Amino acid sequence: MAKKIQNDPLRRVETLPQDEPLREDVRRLGSVVGEMLAEQYGPEFLTYVEAVRTGAIRRREQGEAPDALAKQLAGLSVSSAEMLTRAFSTYFQVVNTAERVHRIRRRRDYQRQDNRPQPDSLQATLTKLKADGVGIDELMDWLRRMDIEPVFTAHPTESIRRALLQKEQEIVRTLVDDLDGNRTPQEREIDWAQLRMALTAGWQTREASPVRPTVQDEFEHVSFYLSDPIYRVLPVFYESLAQALKLVYGYEGALPRVLRFASWVGGDMDGNPNVNAQTVEDTLRSQRAQALRRYIDEVRHLAQLLSQTDDRAAVDAEIPMRSGRYRELLPEIAAAIRPRHADMPYRVLLTLIAGRLQATLAGTLARYGHADEFIGDIELIASSLWNNGGRHAGWFAVNRLLWRARSFGFHLARLDVRQDSRVHSQALAALFGDPDWSERAAEEQQQTLAAYAAGGARAPRPAAPEAASTLAVFDAMARAVKDYGHAAVGLYIISMAKKPADVLAVLALARQGGFVDEAGTVPLDIAPLFETVDDLRNGPETLRALLDDAVYRTHLAARGDRQVVMLGYSDSGKDGGIVASRWALQRAQVELLEVAAEAGIQLNFFHGRGGSASRGGGKIAPALMASPRGSVAGVLRVTEQGEVIHRKYGIRALGLRTLEQSASATLTASMRPREAEPREADWKKTMAALAQYGREAYRDFVDREGFVEYFRTATPIDVIERMTLGSRPSRRGTMKGVESLRAIPWVFAWTQCRAVLTAWYGLGSALERAAAEFGEDRLLEMARDWGFFETLLDDVDMVLAKADLDIAERFSKLAGSRHDEFFPLVRGEFERTKQWILKLKREDRLLAREPRLAQSIRLRNPYIDPMSLIQVELLGRWRDGGSEDEELLRALVATVNGVAQGLQNTG
Repeated sequence: MAKKIQNDPLRRVETLPQDEPLREDVRRLGSVVGEMLAEQYGPEFLTYVEAVRTGAIRRREQGEAPDALAKQLAGLSVSSAEMLTRAFSTYFQVVNTAERVHRIRRRRDYQRQDNRPQPDSLQATLTKLKADGVGIDELMDWLRRMDIEPVFTAHPTESIRRALLQKEQEIVRTLVDDLDGNRTPQEREIDWAQLRMALTAGWQTREASPVRPTVQDEFEHVSFYLSDPIYRVLPVFYESLAQALKLVYGYEGALPRVLRFASWVGGDMDGNPNVNAQTVEDTLRSQRAQALRRYIDEVRHLAQLLSQTDDRAAVDAEIPMRSGRYRELLPEIAAAIRPRHADMPYRVLLTLIAGRLQATLAGTLARYGHADEFIGDIELIASSLWNNGGRHAGWFAVNRLLWRARSFGFHLARLDVRQDSRVHSQALAALFGDPDWSERAAEEQQQTLAAYAAGGARAPRPAAPEAASTLAVFDAMARAVKDYGHAAVGLYIISMAKKPADVLAVLALARQGGFVDEAGTVPLDIAPLFETVDDLRNGPETLRALLDDAVYRTHLAARGDRQVVMLGYSDSGKDGGIVASRWALQRAQVELLEVAAEAGIQLNFFHGRGGSASRGGGKIAPALMASPRGSVAGVLRVTEQGEVIHRKYGIRALGLRTLEQSASATLTASMRPREAEPREADWKKTMAALAQYGREAYRDFVDREGFVEYFRTATPIDVIERMTLGSRPSRRGTMKGVESLRAIPWVFAWTQCRAVLTAWYGLGSALERAAAEFGEDRLLEMARDWGFFETLLDDVDMVLAKADLDIAERFSKLAGSRHDEFFPLVRGEFERTKQWILKLKREDRLLAREPRLAQSIRLRNPYIDPMSLIQVELLGRWRDGGSEDEELLRALVATVNGVAQGLQNTG
């Protein structure tokens, strides 16, 4: 008789009435998947798939352990296991797609109700701000200061081919076209035929290349989002903002730019030998080409649209004058303009502008010197249309191009560069001929570097070959600024920054590499990255010492007295567990702001968040509102990576929603942050103790003798390391402890085995000890009234709901004798954490306040569970064969991809 599991917390979840259309979409899409499987592999295969699915549902509904389901899946051939996994993974894809389309449906439902704007929309946010006493002058002042910059990074835990992304968009378009039910039966039949074609072609396409992606491949993956969905929806964001301002405040004036984008792809050298000066140059060149090609297409379209003739519509005098200058500059393009179009002034000028853009792409003499020249041309056309009765005869389309050009320039996204401080030390050791450089005292390093960072000295060995690759990066950045403008280069981020000398080292190397402007300054914003719990704790003193350095203050003055500090969520969580990480990040922001205020400089934070809760993932609005007062200040710079990019930006309507939510949360947190709370002093003392207790419990677990062996056998980390997910190695040398493994594979492995312990381990023990010391009432008060603590509990609540300790136990048993030592600790801490979450939230089940999320997880579990159980069995077989069987590995990779799609925020 199968043993019962602890009550499945999601068994009582009921479908919300407004989500019935989602259930219908899932049912219809599921039927299409079933038909496709029967067509591809026969009705017997479909029957088996349905039998497994039914068994998985029964297991969940009856609260059983996975024994019976595992038995049903035991002994499958490798090919059958892979086919079954792909079948369930395909079901996931349609469930994910249906949910995304349902979000579009809900957005439209809100938009039909004039008196009920969607929560977190720009209209809802402005309405609330106005009710809170915000006037239009104060609002516009903050909008002019706003700078929202998503930063796309190449850390995929979901690597999907571009061809499959395009097929998903085809499926989405089919569903969205019929959201209102206005398609005729014949149209609907054609739509679903196209949907089946996209789905079947996707089934016949390998999910990811067997070849590890190059940096260029990673660029093409990220650029899909930048150059397609984001490029398309960006002007719609500004139109939504303009409409909200008009509806709420009656404001119809000009809007400032509040959005821009950045990328790490091609510039993130930290631990990645495949990224270097060449990839910096190649990436910037590719981004420039993508932006210019999009502009050329759009300008040509506008040339066809703006067919006004000079006898029917007046134009500003500068229009024909500029066309005349460009005719001289582009005689071949001018000669190709048809005489019958000579009376169309806008078409003529736009044809010539397209020629200048092509010249810019080719690098010929007729090119634009910089993006501002192109923007000026488009502004001229927009102004002429506005002044001469063209507001409804093309101005709208021209204005859309204008917003894109202002946001993307000729660079598409700013390219950040990141490198480990230890690499800089190695380069300096070579330049100085000092092999002991890295061992010298921090004060000695700082004093030595002062003259080099200020430009008053040159390194004794300027051509040291050991430093050549580092210096080449600065040389590449210098050429990029010259060729593409300052807007093309983003931050220079220093990983493992621990002292002022680490920042001065970058200034010295930049000067050595020739990255100096005409004024003799280094035109670069340098951001130290504080990653570990100890680095975050010491960060304020590091910043204070840096700001006390005269050389650096001179550099900072040339940069507008604005300093950026990057906060690392990933390594701090891996280092100390979620409780210590969250508190170290919160505390560091408060203290860093105090240091900046004392020094009279502006401090902005760059949040290095990931997709999972243990790496800072979660909803943006509560996260920003829980931030320390003054820490947002109109600026939101945050990493977007892996499956998070796809979930947020893969579909245009959802990309727009993401941008609106980001702007809304930034405005609210900046203008009306949470009020000062007199009880917070006591709460902080309690939280400091919680962080200490949580870290102790977490480190006691990961520092136990034999833990590395347990981790490597109780999770599929060895499979993940063999996957072709990204160009970066998964670990730093031989793994001797958690420190040597990168944060993303660390989180990914624990998520795959369904324990997800990186996002909760240590919290239960910490709460138990804190309750004994401070009283349970103190914790209940914090959970009810302190946004920071409430957000932490909410994030853990979500993770616990996604975990499955019974399946995690089956993985754990792969560890042999280590299982009996470690898994009882995992089970005990899980139950302890769950009990305290429910107690402090005063709920009887997980996700009680998030019925839609609970329903989403419940929809997915019957598909995730079989794939997890298949993974356990195949993993045992693969390892028994010495981890050499490539066919088994391919099937295992399919299970990893499938589970990742089901759980979504995995890395």
